[in-house]
Amino acid sequence: MTRSPSPDGSSPDTPHPGGSTAGGSGADPTSALDSLRIDAESGRPPFEQVRVGVIELIETGALLTGERLPTVRALASRLGVAANTVARSYRELEAAGVIETRGRQGSFIKAGRHDALDAGFRAALQYVETARELGLDDTVIVEMLNRVLGRT
Repeated sequence: MTRSPSPDGSSPDTPHPGGSTAGGSGADPTSALDSLRIDAESGRPPFEQVRVGVIELIETGALLTGERLPTVRALASRLGVAANTVARSYRELEAAGVIETRGRQGSFIKAGRHDALDAGFRAALQYVETARELGLDDTVIVEMLNRVLGRT
């Protein structure tokens, strides 16, 4: 498979001066993602660890809006997980509006530092509203959330 060059003639994976890849801005997201680790002993699935790790890096400002993420295969290889694990994380991040995929150009950070928190709050609010419409009381709703989070 060949990659189309960027408008400046470089490959999307070619480092630019200053450390970012084509289409990125600022710091090299590869360096920011070096701190991401998969804990095999965690009760949290690896795809969730990747998803949460990316959000935490955005919240701390280590990943900035517009930065290009590594390819699914590259990040999977670095983390020692299957490509499908990272692909699922990216899909869920995209569905939440945290990243966006631009076809062959790759995936980029879409949400800023607080956008992920805002999106999470909106999702939680929608969940509570839906659960209440289904007739569930708040105790059951919290119990369900704790089960999803693995706290039971």
